Amino acid sequence: MLPYDCDLDKGINDGEITLVETSGTTDDKITNIWNQKWWDASEIASWKLNSYMSQIATGSHNEAILFNPINVGIISDEVDLPMESRRLARFLYLNEKTDPVAWTPAIMERMIQELNTFQPAVFEANPSYLARLCRYINNIHKIVFQPGVIVFTYEYTSHFYYRQIRQIFPNVPMVSSYGTTETGYVFMQCEKGKLHQNSKYSRVDFQPFQREHGGPLLGRILVTPLSNHWSYLLRFDTGDIVQLEASEKCDCGRNLGLILSSVNGRRANLTLTCGGRLVTLYELDNALSVLQDIEEYELIQTSASVYDLHLVSQRLDKGKLSEDATRILKMLYGQEAKVSIIYKAAIVPERSGKYLISRALFPIELERYLA
Repeated sequence: MLPYDCDLDKGINDGEITLVETSGTTDDKITNIWNQKWWDASEIASWKLNSYMSQIATGSHNEAILFNPINVGIISDEVDLPMESRRLARFLYLNEKTDPVAWTPAIMERMIQELNTFQPAVFEANPSYLARLCRYINNIHKIVFQPGVIVFTYEYTSHFYYRQIRQIFPNVPMVSSYGTTETGYVFMQCEKGKLHQNSKYSRVDFQPFQREHGGPLLGRILVTPLSNHWSYLLRFDTGDIVQLEASEKCDCGRNLGLILSSVNGRRANLTLTCGGRLVTLYELDNALSVLQDIEEYELIQTSASVYDLHLVSQRLDKGKLSEDATRILKMLYGQEAKVSIIYKAAIVPERSGKYLISRALFPIELERYLA
């Protein structure tokens, strides 16, 4: 998808572009052309869609980042890197380990200390990774520096993650930023909770599902990135499921482009009821959110009516928890659903470095559910 008048080798040699390898929620990897100048401009434009970001993010502000280094940062599983080795200009990468389950207390203590020292204006994080750190902070009853704003990206923010993070950062504004390596920054959540299209840098086409599967407001998006001279992608399927805002308006006053009430997960997160209805991660997470003291979970649908719910919880009344979780899943998926509750010490991320949370072990052909 390189424009005819662009010379790839010359662009790389001149330092205008680089080649980067990226992965989605699964372990699929592709090579992309990375245009840093365009990416930065797309990000800066997205800041204007949230009042907190527009006031705090100056382009020279300190920013702490807590991601899997498979996605962003520096990988070092064998050796713990000093802080200066994880600094890049105004950015501090808190984590160099590819497996967050293997974080030691010493690593998490280091993260706390570095946040207190670095004092970032913006703290950008995978919600699952930040929730893991927050569980540790909560258990040891420590105080950590409160940034100006927390930005969630890369993953779906489960209710359970949000609660755990809110315990440690009770008054910090929390914002979801949505985009991809290929398309830049596409949506930004405003201070009223809606997600607004970054219209100058993206065109978004919405394809609704059939009514029985949540349409016409629920559907998938296809994104055309704009203003990137080094990449012409036409209607790129990002694999994401979204819910349109029914009123097409927002109390924040920003009404240009599409307005979403929510990003409901990815097509890789979709499961089916016993009757064959699509269930998004958003719907599943809302249903399970009434459960208390859940650290993390993963739902795997192994066949048309068989569901395995993996739970991490310190609750002592596992019998009652299993009973409640089974009842919720049967209400969602059908009374004939065969539900197994499996307790685990921890849930590991996918090979991509991200958490999937829900999935079916059989193909779901999304096109057959479109209106």
